[in-house]
Amino acid sequence: MRRQEVSIADIARVAGVSHTTVSRALNKNPLISVETRERIQKLALEMGYTPNAIAQSLQTRQSRTIGLVVTSIADPFFGDVVKGVEEVARAANFSVLLSASYNDPDQTVAIIENYQRRRVDAILVASSRIATNHSHHIPQIHIPTVLINSQGELQARQLRRVSVDDRQGAQLAVQHLLQLGHRTIGYLGSKGRPGSNQQRLQGYRDALAEVGIEEQAGWVVQSPCDEASQDEDMNAGRSALPALLTAGVTAIFCYNDMIAIGLLRACRERGIEVPQALSIIGFDDIQIASCMTPPLTTIHQPRVELGRLAAQVTLDLLNGHEGDDHCLSPSLVLRDSTAPPSG
Repeated sequence: MRRQEVSIADIARVAGVSHTTVSRALNKNPLISVETRERIQKLALEMGYTPNAIAQSLQTRQSRTIGLVVTSIADPFFGDVVKGVEEVARAANFSVLLSASYNDPDQTVAIIENYQRRRVDAILVASSRIATNHSHHIPQIHIPTVLINSQGELQARQLRRVSVDDRQGAQLAVQHLLQLGHRTIGYLGSKGRPGSNQQRLQGYRDALAEVGIEEQAGWVVQSPCDEASQDEDMNAGRSALPALLTAGVTAIFCYNDMIAIGLLRACRERGIEVPQALSIIGFDDIQIASCMTPPLTTIHQPRVELGRLAAQVTLDLLNGHEGDDHCLSPSLVLRDSTAPPSG
């Protein structure tokens, strides 16, 4: 049976004061004398009183809660984003509610609507695919909302965006391969992340065009990756290797690290030495990338900083400021999976 919670009325009855006096004392109201305030606060502690967050939110019109939607709780990328969000939220005395959409636009919409019904103060949405021109029902957003690495083109007055420059990151990756001497470079993309995938593909093409290389048939392979899960990404990397080898590429730029890791596994199974016979570069710089054999050269996304910045923009919006969109710069991390082409 649920234990009866101690209420303000219970404290007032024991203290012999009014309900209002107890409420003011617990809220450190200067209208209450220091002596009375300390006596009531001590009594509340002894009785095991816990403030009712729902009642407080009704009074203040603020729940001090932020709703966060991620694609998957298993993805190490989002683990770091959540860490950054919680660091800033906790310092501002906000709680974070977490839900996963598993890359399903309908589920994302349902979570956003549920958060609004629960009266959260703001919402953060990471890697959402919902868009204004999408066939899915678009939620009416009534509270400050920040999109992290958005995959769609959802528009609303309350929206702000925090992202990493995908196009620049792709250019860094391909420029590195070109500097090593590669001239037949493949791109292994992910259709399940349409926004960032398109930007990374464009960056790949920009880098080739800068040195006058024309993309050849078979150099670009796009994997479905509808669920955007780790297993799906790894399988995409493993299954795409034969087609890319047939196209004659000597290096492959992968949409993300998990796809690149799948590609590394496929090379090991086929006896293809990396980087001697094939150079591979990823994108994200998740922790496991440095533990692979060979360690994976990749593009670093400042994931924790993404989360921190998104949370700070959210707090700015809640404090009445307009807030700004932000686009962070990625960086190249050199490891052992890339080298000059053999021969």
